[in-house]
Amino acid sequence: MHALKLSISAVLIATPALARDPILNLPIDCTLGEDCFILQYTDADPGPGAADYTCGPMAYDGHRGTDFALYTFDAMEAGVDVLAPAPGVVRGVRDGMPDTGFDDTPPEILEGKDCGNGVLIDHGGGWETQMCHMKQGSVAVTNGQRVGMGTVLGQVGYSGRTQYPHVHVSIRQDGRVVDPFNTDEITACGEDDGDEDDLWAESPAYTGGGLISVGVGTEVPEYEDVKRGGVGGKQFSAEAPALVAWGFAYGGQQADVMEIAIMRPDGSELVRSRALIDKKQVLYFRAAGKRLPEAGWPDGIYAVEVTLERGGEVLDRIETEVWVGR
Repeated sequence: MHALKLSISAVLIATPALARDPILNLPIDCTLGEDCFILQYTDADPGPGAADYTCGPMAYDGHRGTDFALYTFDAMEAGVDVLAPAPGVVRGVRDGMPDTGFDDTPPEILEGKDCGNGVLIDHGGGWETQMCHMKQGSVAVTNGQRVGMGTVLGQVGYSGRTQYPHVHVSIRQDGRVVDPFNTDEITACGEDDGDEDDLWAESPAYTGGGLISVGVGTEVPEYEDVKRGGVGGKQFSAEAPALVAWGFAYGGQQADVMEIAIMRPDGSELVRSRALIDKKQVLYFRAAGKRLPEAGWPDGIYAVEVTLERGGEVLDRIETEVWVGR
């Protein structure tokens, strides 16, 4: 799916999966689950469908890598480093493509450059790792340069064929895509079959979707503003025209449910909305709220809870509070 023949491989030895030798460190300077998350895994379905290595929904047809995403565009603009996951020699670089994503990059600029700005590292033995969608002007290495594990290659960006800030990491051996979570290609549906066939020094835990952010405002925000981050507030007037809570999530699967609840200061229920997700969605957002009552909003703390459910079980939940008063 990524036309750029960059490769950032990990220093991989001949048959690492069989030797069970750890190889890769995280390719991004963040903490998973706190300021970054895995948005998509390698497609494990050999046919026209798509599934991640657990038979889950976190892949799309033909996806040839793992996507490590940031929570907001604001985080991208602040700067998050992309790191060499293992030692090697840089064999290809690209920089200069704009951070405008798939929708806003002219087709003539995007053609043949789906990967956007990126770096390729050769690790010998036919192994390579490709890093894509890096920030314009951030690439910090040169062709032929030797890099060590953790060397800063550049920063996470929004270049190429992408719709959210992330770094796409594709690992190949002799040109064949290898899933670093599942080198033996034996799928254990419904669960991770363990780290014995992983290429990670410390294997990231599998997540089948979750909440990216929760916010409260006086109207339904624009989706693009939610993706950018920083919208909403923590304090509102007793005459605010409405109170609206929303959840921004990833990895949506058909029949998932997002429940949004707002509780008044006395503990009574102001809003409880259950939105059914009607199709698979990589990223999605739902909102619910109430207009200003005639008597105004009661002063005090309003509790907000957004919950994701899958198959009747809680997948993720975020709670927050806002103050409303004169």
